[in-house]
Amino acid sequence: MTWPTAQLHPLTPFNVDILAKPATLKKYDLAGPRYTSYPTAPQFTYNFTQQHWLAAVSSGNKAQKPLSLYFHIPFCDTVCYYCGCNKIITANKAKSTPYLTAIIKEMDLVAAQVDTTRPVQQLHFGGGTPTFLSDEQLTTLMNAVKARFNVADSAFRDFSIEVHPAGVTPQRIKHLHTIGFNRVSMGIQDFSPDVQKAVNRFNSPQQVGELVTAVRENNFASLSMDLIYGLPKQTAESFAETLQKIIALSPDRIALFNYAHLPHLFKTQKQINARELPEPQEKLIILQQSIQSLCNAGYQFIGMDHFAKVDDSLAVAQREGELHRNFQGYSTHGDCDLLAFGVSSISSIGNTYSQNSKNLTEYYAAINTNQLPIIKGLTLTGDDLLRREVISQIICNFELDYKKINRQFGVDVAQYFADALTELKVFEEDGLIEFTQEKLHVKPCGRLLVRRICMAFDSYVSSNVNSHVSQQQTANTPQYSRIL
Repeated sequence: MTWPTAQLHPLTPFNVDILAKPATLKKYDLAGPRYTSYPTAPQFTYNFTQQHWLAAVSSGNKAQKPLSLYFHIPFCDTVCYYCGCNKIITANKAKSTPYLTAIIKEMDLVAAQVDTTRPVQQLHFGGGTPTFLSDEQLTTLMNAVKARFNVADSAFRDFSIEVHPAGVTPQRIKHLHTIGFNRVSMGIQDFSPDVQKAVNRFNSPQQVGELVTAVRENNFASLSMDLIYGLPKQTAESFAETLQKIIALSPDRIALFNYAHLPHLFKTQKQINARELPEPQEKLIILQQSIQSLCNAGYQFIGMDHFAKVDDSLAVAQREGELHRNFQGYSTHGDCDLLAFGVSSISSIGNTYSQNSKNLTEYYAAINTNQLPIIKGLTLTGDDLLRREVISQIICNFELDYKKINRQFGVDVAQYFADALTELKVFEEDGLIEFTQEKLHVKPCGRLLVRRICMAFDSYVSSNVNSHVSQQQTANTPQYSRIL
């Protein structure tokens, strides 16, 4: 890969000088995890059983942590060619009826074991396309949640839903707020008609603008928008136009995802003409210009691919050292047990992860026999828990506090992670991080490479820049992607 030398403006609380160092970027541009969990999903095993899940729930009930609920709605009525999510493409709306029945029954099975007096602080409907469900079905599902769990109607709650603008009206936005959602996430990706045609996803600026107005008129607490750079037919100029339209709409949060073209893993991507993808030089310029525009517009770089207005709760949590990361990304509600429902969804309870079957037929078969549809999972070791905390500190707060780790785990960071800290010396030499006696600090110019820094502490993935084995493994793992 050839990296360009970018010309940068002096700006921003977030320094992007790293984009003007092509040799440094090339050195660290390896494939690696996104660290929505540690250990990551490829480490889950089929030895994890419902008995392990029950033991974790029992411990969670005693600990009395609050709850986070996730519901995976896998259906989409059209296919977006870039998508790598677990989804079912169908125009037949009737297919959602048995799924709704099954996911409510799964809630019954879970609620029978969980202390449901524990407050639900966070709830998220993801997919697929959650708004594939009708207003009536969304109401039924939300009422089922409220009937089984302690869903408090408080300003502290974080109840969000992913929305495809093409299938939503302002009236639907109002309905979502009426049934309890206070956050909306819109998948925009790009406003260019040429790009939209190339990826088969369509939503006009006017249509999105009407929905934004509805979000504000109905007093939602937050609006997020997702964009993707690196899509076919994108140019620096065309994406800059999209971004300016997004900034004018003024969402509270923006996710700027890097498109990873992996047609050998995701069949729908075979419909993308690889010759129409932007060259690496163009893609990097898109990223550089986008970061500059967002920072100049008053957005704080949260980490990896997320930005938030400086007064948004994510930005505030990061400044106060209270930001967390889970399977839905960055979060202000990290101290929760996550109960996940639906095909392919992943729960995080205490020191365990458990994943439901990715196959809809298998999912239905388990539910119909009153069994949880858990297919695999993992019970974390002491070392896993330690490394999870280390990676969380770095990816959320851009630093590792040695004393905090020592107090929490009773280990000497310098000794326990001697190999990782030695490996990271090259990052220090390249001006990306700095060491003090008490902390590892990621410098502003190193923040785009925070995933690569975390890899040094990952015992399951060799992050050595000379490790060809590591890159062969990660290149064929859907959960991994290149840093930039």
